[in-house]
Amino acid sequence: METHNFSIEFFPPKTDEGADKLRAVRQKLALLAPKYFSVTFGAGGTTQQGTLQTVLEIKSEGYEAAPHLSCVGGTRDSLRAILQQFQDAGIRRLVALRGDLPSGYGGAGEFRYANELVEFIRKETGDWFHIEVAAYPEMHPQARSPQDDLQAFARKIQAGANAAITQYFYNADAYFQFVDNARKLGLDVPIVAGIMPITNYTQLMRFSDMCGAEIPRWVRVKLASFGDDSASIKAFGLDVVTSLCERLLAGGAPGLHFYSMNQAVATTAIWQRLVK
Repeated sequence: METHNFSIEFFPPKTDEGADKLRAVRQKLALLAPKYFSVTFGAGGTTQQGTLQTVLEIKSEGYEAAPHLSCVGGTRDSLRAILQQFQDAGIRRLVALRGDLPSGYGGAGEFRYANELVEFIRKETGDWFHIEVAAYPEMHPQARSPQDDLQAFARKIQAGANAAITQYFYNADAYFQFVDNARKLGLDVPIVAGIMPITNYTQLMRFSDMCGAEIPRWVRVKLASFGDDSASIKAFGLDVVTSLCERLLAGGAPGLHFYSMNQAVATTAIWQRLVK
């Protein structure tokens, strides 16, 4: 696994209690020696300050950290200032995304798409940042067609992104097909598979409805059959996701990016099975 690009994602805590909890989780996950930790932001960049604080704290603990940067609602000046803060802090890795429009938000700021953000970052900072962008093996929920979605992905890579992290998925074929299609367009950057551990059925259904990730019927039916038996849900989820990870790595995925949901147990359990 050491040869793979293995990373873990957090969201910035909103309370002091949440920050304490995340420190404890981070200590546990740091034992897995991920390449870096990434930190998300809220809709419309509402927690960009929280993102920076969390990233700086991770960095002060001696780990590499990658803030997520959204261009939605941002101006060139505001983004320039954030990039400067990141550079001043010695941060060398970024996850550049369009981001979601907050509800009731009219405009989209000066940037409409992630490729425009990548282009701006490159123009402002040259090769300072290693830039990761998003990829959608099962198609972005707002894309018109898989072809359009692939072209949007190509524009982000052509604008200067170094690598991509996928939305989570449970169908390995969707990932391999997406990578094949990207390679046919001459896009040869690493496409790291995004992994969402399964620990809670209702939460998983809610997330998947929002982001367009498909939960295979056999997985849904089995999860639903457990009712409130959370131990069975977690045990089954661990089997499903570990076997997905094994298949992805065996099939040539350059790495795994775990959506930890600020929890340590599930990611650690999957990781321990993979390194056996």
